[in-house]
Amino acid sequence: MSTVQNLDLQQYEGTWYEIAKLPNSFEKDLTCVSATYTIKENGKIEVFNTGKKTNGEQVWKTIKGTATVPDKSQPGRLKVTFFWPFAGDYYVIDVAQDYSYALVGSPNRRYLWILARTRALDETIYAQLVKLANEKGFPIDKIEAMDQSCEIQKEE
Repeated sequence: MSTVQNLDLQQYEGTWYEIAKLPNSFEKDLTCVSATYTIKENGKIEVFNTGKKTNGEQVWKTIKGTATVPDKSQPGRLKVTFFWPFAGDYYVIDVAQDYSYALVGSPNRRYLWILARTRALDETIYAQLVKLANEKGFPIDKIEAMDQSCEIQKEE
Protein backbone atom coordinates (compact mmCIF):
# COMPACT_ATOMS: atom_id res chain seq x y z
CA MET A 1 0.00 0.00 0.00
CA SER A 2 1.35 3.41 -0.89
CA THR A 3 1.89 5.92 1.88
CA VAL A 4 2.83 9.60 1.99
CA GLN A 5 6.28 10.14 0.52
CA ASN A 6 7.21 12.89 2.96
CA LEU A 7 6.13 12.81 6.57
CA ASP A 8 7.45 15.54 8.82
CA LEU A 9 7.34 13.95 12.26
CA GLN A 10 7.74 17.34 13.94
CA GLN A 11 4.53 18.50 12.24
CA TYR A 12 2.79 15.16 12.93
CA GLU A 13 3.69 15.38 16.62
CA GLY A 14 0.91 16.43 18.99
CA THR A 15 -2.68 15.42 19.60
CA TRP A 16 -4.98 13.88 16.99
CA TYR A 17 -8.69 13.23 17.52
CA GLU A 18 -10.26 10.13 16.04
CA ILE A 19 -13.07 11.19 13.70
CA ALA A 20 -13.91 7.72 12.38
CA LYS A 21 -12.46 4.22 12.24
CA LEU A 22 -12.96 0.65 11.20
CA PRO A 23 -14.14 -1.29 14.26
CA ASN A 24 -11.39 -3.00 16.26
CA SER A 25 -11.22 -4.93 19.51
CA PHE A 26 -8.86 -2.59 21.35
CA GLU A 27 -11.22 0.39 21.02
CA LYS A 28 -14.41 -1.53 21.83
CA ASP A 29 -16.83 0.54 23.92
CA LEU A 30 -14.60 3.64 23.80
CA THR A 31 -15.63 7.15 22.87
CA CYS A 32 -13.71 10.44 22.64
CA VAL A 33 -10.58 8.62 21.49
CA SER A 34 -7.45 10.66 20.89
CA ALA A 35 -3.76 9.96 20.37
CA THR A 36 -0.83 12.16 21.30
CA TYR A 37 2.54 11.63 19.62
CA THR A 38 5.72 12.96 21.24
CA ILE A 39 9.16 12.64 19.69
CA LYS A 40 11.73 11.49 22.23
CA GLU A 41 15.46 12.36 22.32
CA ASN A 42 16.31 8.87 21.04
CA GLY A 43 14.22 9.47 17.90
CA LYS A 44 11.42 7.13 18.94
CA ILE A 45 7.88 8.43 19.23
CA GLU A 46 5.84 8.04 22.39
CA VAL A 47 2.21 7.22 21.63
CA PHE A 48 -0.36 8.06 24.31
CA ASN A 49 -3.90 6.92 23.48
CA THR A 50 -6.91 7.79 25.59
CA GLY A 51 -10.62 7.10 25.36
CA LYS A 52 -13.66 7.09 27.60
CA LYS A 53 -15.25 3.72 28.37
CA THR A 54 -18.95 3.81 27.52
CA ASN A 55 -20.21 0.65 29.19
CA GLY A 56 -20.53 0.39 32.94
CA GLU A 57 -18.44 2.99 34.72
CA GLN A 58 -17.67 6.08 32.64
CA VAL A 59 -13.91 5.89 33.18
CA TRP A 60 -10.98 6.97 31.04
CA LYS A 61 -8.73 4.28 29.61
CA THR A 62 -5.20 5.08 28.54
CA ILE A 63 -2.31 3.20 27.02
CA LYS A 64 1.24 4.19 26.13
CA GLY A 65 3.26 2.77 23.30
CA THR A 66 6.20 3.51 21.06
CA ALA A 67 6.37 4.19 17.35
CA THR A 68 9.38 3.98 15.06
CA VAL A 69 10.12 4.54 11.39
CA PRO A 70 11.98 1.33 10.48
CA ASP A 71 12.92 2.50 6.97
CA LYS A 72 13.85 6.20 6.68
CA SER A 73 13.22 6.01 2.90
CA GLN A 74 9.54 5.29 3.68
CA PRO A 75 8.71 7.79 6.45
CA GLY A 76 4.94 7.20 6.16
CA ARG A 77 5.31 3.58 7.30
CA LEU A 78 5.60 3.35 11.05
CA LYS A 79 5.61 0.44 13.47
CA VAL A 80 3.73 0.91 16.73
CA THR A 81 4.26 -1.25 19.80
CA PHE A 82 1.96 -1.26 22.81
CA PHE A 83 2.82 -4.76 24.03
CA TRP A 84 6.40 -5.76 23.30
CA PRO A 85 7.39 -7.66 21.18
CA PHE A 86 4.26 -7.18 19.07
CA ALA A 87 4.32 -4.28 16.61
CA GLY A 88 1.55 -3.15 14.29
CA ASP A 89 1.77 -1.37 10.97
CA TYR A 90 0.73 2.29 11.09
CA TYR A 91 0.68 3.61 7.53
CA VAL A 92 0.04 7.30 6.96
CA ILE A 93 -1.89 7.12 3.68
CA ASP A 94 -2.68 10.81 3.42
CA VAL A 95 -1.99 13.92 5.47
CA ALA A 96 -3.09 17.50 4.91
CA GLN A 97 -0.43 19.93 3.78
CA ASP A 98 -0.96 21.81 7.06
CA TYR A 99 -1.21 18.57 9.08
CA SER A 100 -4.80 19.30 10.08
CA TYR A 101 -6.08 15.83 9.15
CA ALA A 102 -4.71 12.39 8.28
CA LEU A 103 -5.82 9.03 6.94
CA VAL A 104 -4.02 6.12 8.61
CA GLY A 105 -4.40 2.41 8.00
CA SER A 106 -2.75 -0.97 7.90
CA PRO A 107 -1.64 -2.78 4.73
CA ASN A 108 -3.98 -5.72 5.50
CA ARG A 109 -6.91 -3.23 5.42
CA ARG A 110 -8.15 -4.35 8.89
CA TYR A 111 -7.41 -1.02 10.55
CA LEU A 112 -8.31 2.46 9.39
CA TRP A 113 -8.55 5.81 11.13
CA ILE A 114 -9.58 9.26 10.01
CA LEU A 115 -7.83 11.72 12.32
CA ALA A 116 -7.98 15.46 12.79
CA ARG A 117 -6.42 18.09 15.02
CA THR A 118 -9.91 19.16 16.04
CA ARG A 119 -12.85 17.09 17.27
CA ALA A 120 -14.76 17.65 14.01
CA LEU A 121 -13.80 17.50 10.35
CA ASP A 122 -15.28 19.33 7.39
CA GLU A 123 -17.75 17.02 5.61
CA THR A 124 -16.12 17.58 2.21
CA ILE A 125 -12.70 16.57 3.52
CA TYR A 126 -14.24 13.60 5.34
CA ALA A 127 -15.88 12.44 2.10
CA GLN A 128 -12.56 12.79 0.23
CA LEU A 129 -10.79 10.65 2.83
CA VAL A 130 -13.49 7.97 2.71
CA LYS A 131 -13.22 7.97 -1.09
CA LEU A 132 -9.44 7.55 -0.87
CA ALA A 133 -9.86 4.72 1.65
CA ASN A 134 -12.25 3.02 -0.77
CA GLU A 135 -9.71 3.40 -3.59
CA LYS A 136 -7.10 1.78 -1.34
CA GLY A 137 -9.34 -1.25 -0.78
CA PHE A 138 -10.69 -0.59 2.72
CA PRO A 139 -14.25 -1.78 3.56
CA ILE A 140 -15.71 1.72 3.87
CA ASP A 141 -19.21 0.38 4.54
CA LYS A 142 -17.94 -0.60 8.02
CA ILE A 143 -16.50 2.80 8.99
CA GLU A 144 -17.87 4.09 12.31
CA ALA A 145 -17.94 7.73 13.39
CA MET A 146 -16.34 8.50 16.75
CA ASP A 147 -18.28 10.52 19.32
CA GLN A 148 -16.02 13.39 20.40
CA SER A 149 -18.55 15.19 22.59
CA CYS A 150 -16.84 14.63 25.97
CA GLU A 151 -13.89 16.46 27.49
CA ILE A 152 -10.58 14.81 26.71
CA GLN A 153 -8.69 13.36 29.65
CA LYS A 154 -5.22 14.84 29.98
CA GLU A 155 -2.18 12.78 30.95
CA GLU A 156 -1.29 13.27 34.60
